[in-house]
Amino acid sequence: MAGNRDRFSTATRLKALGERTAAHVYRSQSRRQVRRSRLTGRAALLVLVLCTLVVALAYPMRQYVSQRSEIAEQQREADRARQRLEELRDEKARWQDPAYVEQQARRHLHYVRPGEIGYTVIDPEAEERRSADEGAADRPWYSNVWDGVDKADRPDED
Repeated sequence: MAGNRDRFSTATRLKALGERTAAHVYRSQSRRQVRRSRLTGRAALLVLVLCTLVVALAYPMRQYVSQRSEIAEQQREADRARQRLEELRDEKARWQDPAYVEQQARRHLHYVRPGEIGYTVIDPEAEERRSADEGAADRPWYSNVWDGVDKADRPDED
C-alpha cells in the first residue's frame, strides 16, 4: 500500500503540476492579450502623434526647401553680376588706353592715319541693288517706306 500511496501521490502531484502549468500559461496568454491591446493603443497614439508632426512640419519644410533654392539662385545671379562687373571694369581699363581707342576707331570707323591710304572694297551685287533703288527718289516717300517693309518681310535671298 505504501507503493500505491506513493504512486497516488506522484499522480496527484503531476496532476497538480499540470494544473498549475495550465493556469500559468493561461495567465501569461491573458497578460499578452492585455499587453497587446495596451501596446496597440500606445502604437496608435504614437502613429497619431507622428502623423500630426508630419502634417504640422510639411508646409514649413516645403517653404524651407523652396527658400533654399531661391537663395542658391540669388547667389548664382550675384556671381554672374560680379563676373559681368569685372568684365566691364576690364573693358573700361582698355578704353583708357589710347592705343586701344585708336585700334577700335580704325576697325569700326575706318579711320586711317595721315599718309596712309584707305581702301574700300565694293560688292558688285550691292552696287546693282543700289542702282535699282536709285529710281526711288522719283517716287513718293510712302512708296519707299512700303517697299522697305516688303523687303524686310521677305526671307533673305542669299
